[in-house]
Amino acid sequence: MAEVQFFGVGGSPFARRVQIALKLKGIQYTYIEEDLRNKSEQLLKYNPVHKKVPVLVHNGKPLAESLVILEYIDETWNNYPILPQQPYERALARFWSRFIDDKILPAISRAAWTANQEEREKGIQESVEALQFLEKELKHKFFGGETIGLVDIAGAFLAFWLPVIEESTGFSLLTSEKFPKLYKWSQDFINHPVVKENLPPRDKLLGFFKGRYAASINASK
Repeated sequence: MAEVQFFGVGGSPFARRVQIALKLKGIQYTYIEEDLRNKSEQLLKYNPVHKKVPVLVHNGKPLAESLVILEYIDETWNNYPILPQQPYERALARFWSRFIDDKILPAISRAAWTANQEEREKGIQESVEALQFLEKELKHKFFGGETIGLVDIAGAFLAFWLPVIEESTGFSLLTSEKFPKLYKWSQDFINHPVVKENLPPRDKLLGFFKGRYAASINASK
């Protein structure tokens, strides 16, 4: 068995978080692409609780949930630190990473995939309010300072997946006019050499999201 195995799905922003961290740290690993419509026995064995990706297996020991995996990677391999060294700054990085998952992503999901216009507008407003907090928190090139850190990796969805969703569904959220610092951050992030090489094909993602949006509209009729 390879020392590090990584189970993912190409278009998953959560799996790509792990992949970006592994690449930033130069960790050698074996990648296993999963089909979530026909989950492998290995995936069900290693993640019996959630039965989803990403899963990292290190020396036969599995870990699930992307933010948990990112912290484990950072604590296990010391080169290219992802979390700050100071305890308070580390706690803040954890807070904002969780904020993205707990507040921003659900709001964007409502804005993008809810057919009811009133609910969609509510999701957009919640997204704007949450992104305003992130805009204020961004004080350097990246949330991690001059190098990519935990919050940046957690926010990969905002930098790459969100613009594709916006194009697919017809709403506008993360613009240079509304969020100048976040917008610039998003461009710096997706154009970082390591990140750029480890993002899914945009056209394939666009086709998937357009299909999902059409299905949500048809289901509401």
